[in-house]
Amino acid sequence: MEQQHEMTATDWSRLKQGVIRYAHDIGIDKIGFAAADPFLVLKERLYKHRELGYESGFEEKDIEKRAHPEHTLPEVKSIIAIALAYPSRMESPPKSEQGNYRGIMARVSWGEDYHHVLRDRLKKLEQFLHEKVPGIRTEIMVDTGALSDRAVAERAGLGWVGKNTSLITPEFGSWVYLGEMLTSAPFPPDQPVIEDCGDCTLCIDFCPTGAIVQGGQLNSQRCVAFLTQLKDEIPEEFRPAIGNRLYGCDTCQQVCPKNRKLNFTHHPEFTPDPEAAKPLLKPLLTISKKQFASTFGRTSGAWRGKKPIQRNAILALAHFKDKSAVPDIIRVLTEDERPALRSTAAWALGRIGGDEAILALKKAKTREKEETVRQEIEKALLSRENVE
Repeated sequence: MEQQHEMTATDWSRLKQGVIRYAHDIGIDKIGFAAADPFLVLKERLYKHRELGYESGFEEKDIEKRAHPEHTLPEVKSIIAIALAYPSRMESPPKSEQGNYRGIMARVSWGEDYHHVLRDRLKKLEQFLHEKVPGIRTEIMVDTGALSDRAVAERAGLGWVGKNTSLITPEFGSWVYLGEMLTSAPFPPDQPVIEDCGDCTLCIDFCPTGAIVQGGQLNSQRCVAFLTQLKDEIPEEFRPAIGNRLYGCDTCQQVCPKNRKLNFTHHPEFTPDPEAAKPLLKPLLTISKKQFASTFGRTSGAWRGKKPIQRNAILALAHFKDKSAVPDIIRVLTEDERPALRSTAAWALGRIGGDEAILALKKAKTREKEETVRQEIEKALLSRENVE
């Protein structure tokens, strides 16, 4: 094809249709095209978000870079947004049994790490463009890029951002992974979807920690999905709300009417391994790095390592009040080198209770050198005294 500067508006429209056809050929479920103008409304919201202390700390710190595509690719003229659907249900999920309770990974971590899958699709799309337009400039982003995937996807007409701050598509609900590619090509933009959540507030009503703020903002510091990824202790007020979640949280998507009865299994990469998606809890307390990599390494939930998932497993065992797990939790309290896990183990033993747990807490109190852990032990013992 001609060099980029020699192409007409008709040429770009024709190429856009070719890109759409090729995208569907390589397994992209939705594709849209957006103008590369600054995201000024988003920028205002992001500064307010920071002012309120709602940021997670995982996002790009430079808000100007998040709102201005040209800061990433100076020649940018348009952005291509893509979406791939993933499963919301599991075939024959393994069940918890007394003494053999299971945790749950969020659906975004059920199959192969979506960052790799979407990046693969985008690289194919990128190669297609470079073959058609020599000299075209491109930049791929999947989740970890500077731009907001949801804002780009919304502008590109893939769906609308719901009150739960997820992108909701008409076809797949919010069960989609998002990615985008900045390009120097002036592709004609698509129209945004004219739809919203109306009067529905189910995601707000059912959020376990009240993290979703009226008006469609998320206080990340209260969000269970964020909390499960912390490296250190989870603040005490949120621990009961974790339940048996090991990574992430799907509640606001599960209650959304736009997701009702939707389940997509056409991407084999996202087919969950049931034992990784709903693993037994007690074995997680002693899992080795090698075992962790073998079981969870291909998933997106492994990115923070095994420590947060082990801590969350302890919280889950406390949630189930699993007395059979007391010896395992005691070993964490007395032998684990990581203070965050010892603290969580102390809290869990206090929640589960029983003579064995109380005796272990009393013994640990006399030996524990770390002040934060000692405080957790003392609070756990006090809580049992108040109960009994």
